Amino acid sequence: MVTYVVVDGANVVGSRPDGWWRDRAGAAARLAERLDAALRDDPAALAAAVGAVGSPGDLHVPLVLEGAARRAEPRVSDPRLEIVDAPADGDSTIAELARDLTGRGDDVVVVTADRGLRDRIRAAGARAVGPGALLRALPATVH
Repeated sequence: MVTYVVVDGANVVGSRPDGWWRDRAGAAARLAERLDAALRDDPAALAAAVGAVGSPGDLHVPLVLEGAARRAEPRVSDPRLEIVDAPADGDSTIAELARDLTGRGDDVVVVTADRGLRDRIRAAGARAVGPGALLRALPATVH
């Protein structure tokens, strides 16, 4: 079974008051690079942190970016990480993605603290975890 960990980039970045608002694209790039490193170096820890089922090798991570964050130019190499540019608001893109993936029979975990989005993705058959669970599984920095 394939597990998709759909990351609400704006919500995850915004969960830590580290000055992200001064450089949204840079903050999104740093998140993408940390996700990339976790997928390469310890996908099992990432899978465990978000409650993914199945093999860590079958883990795929769509990172949904919206607004100014779409200008991010992260240096990533793991093919399991997909940068998804939301054409409008990220929540609608995430809800549609969750609905499509669960409709195919895939396991879907959405990383967000947004209550309204959580309700929408649960109605589609996906699960939700908060940003803290994901952030604790990521390397603090990437070299």
